[in-house]
Amino acid sequence: MGYRKLGRTSAQRKALLRDLTTDLIINERIETTEARAKELRSTVEKMITLGKRGDLHARRQAGAFIRSEVANEEAGQDALQKLFTDIAPRYEERQGGYTRILKVGPRRGDGAPMVIIELV
Repeated sequence: MGYRKLGRTSAQRKALLRDLTTDLIINERIETTEARAKELRSTVEKMITLGKRGDLHARRQAGAFIRSEVANEEAGQDALQKLFTDIAPRYEERQGGYTRILKVGPRRGDGAPMVIIELV
């Protein structure tokens, strides 16, 4: 198969990736395991590409995947608005490669390899 199953059913895996994608858009940097980060990279890059397109269909496709969480309280901005107004214009000239994965080391409890994934 062409993707990691992450030890979950398909519905759980989709929910996990939706949550992580939304968190990365809001915070622009999160710490997670290496396997999750490598899977997350593809979904985040697809969302940013939709943000760069910027039309109504792209906004609805991204809205179907990204959770509606508040990204900026003082501006009244949710995650979808932040993607289309703040993040996507940053990458207008860039042809992909919007994320960076930095290795941190093993997790204390189980030794899982931890990484920081961030927007470039």
